Amino acid sequence: MLMESIAWAQETSGGGASAPSGAGGILSLVPFLLIFIIFYFLLIRPQQQKQKQQRALLDALKKGDKVVTTSGIWGTITNLGKETITLQIADNTKIKMQRDNVSRVRGEDDEKD
Repeated sequence: MLMESIAWAQETSGGGASAPSGAGGILSLVPFLLIFIIFYFLLIRPQQQKQKQQRALLDALKKGDKVVTTSGIWGTITNLGKETITLQIADNTKIKMQRDNVSRVRGEDDEKD
C-alpha cells in the first residue's frame, strides 16, 4: 500500500508540472534574451565600434604623419606599404614595422621631439 501511494504521488506531480506550456516556455527564455541584449550593448557593440575606428585610422595613414605605436615608439612615417610602414625615429634611424601596430596619430598638442 505504501509503494502504491508513492507511485501515485510521483505520477500526479511529475506528469503535468515538468512539461512547460507554450507561453511558459517563452517566458523562461526572457531572462536569457535580456542578458544577451545587455552583453551586446555593454561589450560587443563598443568593441566593434573601436575596431572600426582603428581600421579607419590605419587606412588614413600617409607619409609625414607623426604616430605613436602600440609599443610606445614615437616616429614619423617615411614609407607606407600594404602591410608595413617605415618610421623615422631619429635623424639616421628608421625602423620597419607592421601597419597594425600604429596606435594613434599624434596631434599638435603632444610634446615636440
